[in-house]
Amino acid sequence: MKTIGMIGGMSWESTAIYYREANEIVRDRLGGLSSAKIVLASLDFQEISELQKADRWSDAAEILARTARGLEQAGADIVLICTNTMHLLIDEVQAEVQVPVLHIGDVAGEAVTSQGLAKVGLLGTAFTMEKAFYRDRIASHGVDVIVPGDEDRQIVHRAIFEELAVGVCSEATRAEFQRIIASLVTEGAEGIILGCTEIELLVSQSDSPVPVFPTAKLHIEAAVNFALRG
Repeated sequence: MKTIGMIGGMSWESTAIYYREANEIVRDRLGGLSSAKIVLASLDFQEISELQKADRWSDAAEILARTARGLEQAGADIVLICTNTMHLLIDEVQAEVQVPVLHIGDVAGEAVTSQGLAKVGLLGTAFTMEKAFYRDRIASHGVDVIVPGDEDRQIVHRAIFEELAVGVCSEATRAEFQRIIASLVTEGAEGIILGCTEIELLVSQSDSPVPVFPTAKLHIEAAVNFALRG
């Protein structure tokens, strides 16, 4: 079994999903007391969030690249950035390590096309929904991507940072996400990409009339597949 390196802590609420899911998949596939071989580096999300807000992406890239190097030196055979937004910096991270850095957008795009869908709605942080890096990555798989309007993007962004990242899951916020998903479906979305790992703490398939794509779980499954091929 190969070793999975995780750059987590952004937020730790969703990194916990990564750790739990990876071990559950390995246990279910191999049986007995089998568990995933993982090297985890958990960053201080407060520091990263402040760099995001200040548009200091190069400073954030330096932190992630240094962390990835540490994971590689600790024996990681593959690296995961356990957050969608920070894939804005994946090229800088990949340039610093020899092992592959698995792009969460590629995993999501492949999951969408495997179901034959051509148009999806994207929910995530404002950075993920508004900057081109993520939408373009999904589009490279032949999928059209739409995002909510400005006011709804703000609602989603605030919910991620003010509630989900600190462990708060409210029914009122779930209802807002259901409304936003419904509006994207009305605009032609055939599926919904949960393009923020924290959203999976609140939203599931039962909240959407079309398929949802939980990126954290998809990311983990792809990494475990890689690890077990070792």
